[in-house]
Amino acid sequence: MKIYKRLMVYAKPYGKFIVPFFIFTIISVFFNVFQFALIIPLLNFLFDPINTGDATKYASMPAFRFDPTYFKDAFYHLIYNFKTTNPVYALYFLAGMIVVAVVMTNLFRFLAQRCLLSTRTLLVKRLREALFEKINHLHLGYFTKEHKGDLLSRLNGDVYAIEGVASSSIEVIFKEPYMFIGYFIALFTISTQLTFFTLIIIPISAVGIAAVTKKLKKEAQDVQSSMGRMLTLMDETLLGMRIIRSFNATSFVLKRFSIENDFYRRASLEGFKRRELAPAFSEASGVFVVACILVYGGSLVLNSESNLQASSFIAFIAIFSQVIRPAKAIVVALTNIQQGQAAGERILELLDKPIEILDKPNAQAMEPFRRDIVFENVSFQYGDKPVLKNIDLRIAKGKKIALVGPSGVGKSTIADLIPRFYEATQGSVKIDGIDVREYTMESLRAQMSFVTQEIILFNDTIFNNIALGKPDARLEDVIEAAKIANAHDFIMNTEDGYNTNIGDRGIRLSGGQRQRLSIARAVFKKPSILILDEATSALDIESEKSVQEALDNLMEGRTTLVIAHRLSTIKEADEILIMEGGEIIERGNHYDLISNKDSIYRRLNTMHEVLQ
Repeated sequence: MKIYKRLMVYAKPYGKFIVPFFIFTIISVFFNVFQFALIIPLLNFLFDPINTGDATKYASMPAFRFDPTYFKDAFYHLIYNFKTTNPVYALYFLAGMIVVAVVMTNLFRFLAQRCLLSTRTLLVKRLREALFEKINHLHLGYFTKEHKGDLLSRLNGDVYAIEGVASSSIEVIFKEPYMFIGYFIALFTISTQLTFFTLIIIPISAVGIAAVTKKLKKEAQDVQSSMGRMLTLMDETLLGMRIIRSFNATSFVLKRFSIENDFYRRASLEGFKRRELAPAFSEASGVFVVACILVYGGSLVLNSESNLQASSFIAFIAIFSQVIRPAKAIVVALTNIQQGQAAGERILELLDKPIEILDKPNAQAMEPFRRDIVFENVSFQYGDKPVLKNIDLRIAKGKKIALVGPSGVGKSTIADLIPRFYEATQGSVKIDGIDVREYTMESLRAQMSFVTQEIILFNDTIFNNIALGKPDARLEDVIEAAKIANAHDFIMNTEDGYNTNIGDRGIRLSGGQRQRLSIARAVFKKPSILILDEATSALDIESEKSVQEALDNLMEGRTTLVIAHRLSTIKEADEILIMEGGEIIERGNHYDLISNKDSIYRRLNTMHEVLQ
């Protein structure tokens, strides 16, 4: 239950929901018991209308005492008065009381459920928000290890499972026990002897139910994990549909999905079997208990020495039949709790992930960029794998620095250390002489813009993609940014101009158009520091020319770090750094490096010219 105690914190302050839920439930239970208790006087009236015993016992109003029997005797006195005046009035009165009791039972049950719905919807809302917030604050390395489908499964399937469990748990704690108590008070009032007999028989069913629900948690874990893997497969398939078809890999993908889907079916089937077996076993055991009560209670009615009347025995059976309903509800809730415990563990596992990169308690807001960015003996490793070794680098304000080297040598990692997407394992990265860890991340990143090889656009309008994160942006500013990025003309040729929706990942635009939109987004931010990570490597020659013009406009007057494969795009850089094995092995401008016969850059440049 520790898992649910932690999760229920997200429904606070739940007192304003639980207290009225508890009150409405108690009132509902009272009227529910009362409507069945009315069976006794109704049967006595119908089958023993003259009952001379009433004349001696109920002819006068009993003296008040705080005792259930007082209220019973007072009620019977009222019925007796109706019977002596006109028997039909007594019948009307009893029928009316039954109707009122049923209406009040369902009214307060409805009010209780409304309170419960408020709690569960609040819990789900806050859980999803907490998970989404945690995902948005985890460091980027986390997403290289985790499947996106598994994260989506936790945000949707696991939270949905907890929603059902939350209501079940609340009912088990605040509703069903009091229904039990209310029903058993009524049963003890009718017959103490018969009620004790039922308490001896009922525990028999509990043993079997516990055995049935024992393995539900493991099966639920398998189901949730399998759903995460399926969501990952679906996402990868939708994203890579062209590649899949071009390599005739459709049958391969279908087979992978079918295998995982079959595993999900088998795990779900086992869970469903056990989940359905528990209430079925509960109901069957309930019928067995009722049969035992019929035999034992019937013998008490037939025994002349017993005070149990036939009408009271029928009411006892009717009330006890209602005991089975909360018992069955508790069984179903316990099976759901077992299943939901697996979902709860997966949710808490994500919520408990430490956020590795945080603002310091006394972090300062970064002033406008004035002087330089300096790497001082910076090393970085991811896990046990070293990525950067002893990097020393200075990027003066207004200068353009280029990083060149094969994939995997740490070029992008250098770029990621500046905005603190990662943090240096050793050494420091300083901006204007202050370690970036001393700045708030929001103020640090506010002065930077990024244009990457992987074009990230959102299923939204062109306007909202350019003015990302600024819903109050002016159209004139967005248009100005688009013009600098050479994007205005093609935007105006779209269906709705700046209000055109570009589809998932910008699929309705060409590669060059998408990249120019991402450049316009970078321009709109008006950054002091610009990071370009192979921004033109995925484009054709014609698109590259248009995008390169946009990039030249963007870089003008800004401090720029360029990561490039195409050496032709960095000839005018103030300094070019050649990297290998996580280290800077050469540095200089294009003309210095090309004039050195032993320069690696010269060899790379020659190879590049040959390939072109």
